[in-house]
Amino acid sequence: MMLPAEIALEDEAATARLGETLGRALRAGDALCLSGPLGAGKSTLARALVRSLTTPDEDVPSPTFTLVQFYEATAFPLAHFDLYRLTSPDEVFEIGLDEALDDGAVLIEWPERLEGRLPPDRLDIEIAIEDEGERRRARLTPHGAWKGRSLEF
Repeated sequence: MMLPAEIALEDEAATARLGETLGRALRAGDALCLSGPLGAGKSTLARALVRSLTTPDEDVPSPTFTLVQFYEATAFPLAHFDLYRLTSPDEVFEIGLDEALDDGAVLIEWPERLEGRLPPDRLDIEIAIEDEGERRRARLTPHGAWKGRSLEF
C-alpha cells in the first residue's frame, strides 16, 4: 500500500497489526507521530510496534508520566515519547528527542504538543474513532524520507 493512505481498523487486533506493519517499515532516523483522542488506540498501536521490534513479551508501559521510554530494538534503538503532559515544546528536546533520532527511531504520541517543531522525516498517523464501538480509521501522511514508501500488510 502506497502512502498516503487511510486504513479502516475494525477492532483492537487490526490496530495492533498496523503497529506491527509500521515496525517493519521503520528505519533509523525515522519518526512516527501518533495522534488521536484519548481511547483511540494509540497505546495499542505503540505496544504492538515496540514488540515487533524487540520481543513479543516486551514490557511496554505508557510513558505518560516518564515522558519517554527507551528500547533496544534489534536493528536500532527506539524511543517512545508521550507528550500529553508536556508544558512546553522545549521540554521534549531537553529529554532527548534529537539524540534519539540521531541514534535510532522515535514514536511520538501527542505530537501536536510540539507546536509544529516536528521531525522532517516522519509519518503522521491520525487515529479517529468512527463510532462508539471498536471501529477506528487511521490516516497515514508521509513527510520527508517517508514519501514514496509503501507498507506491506
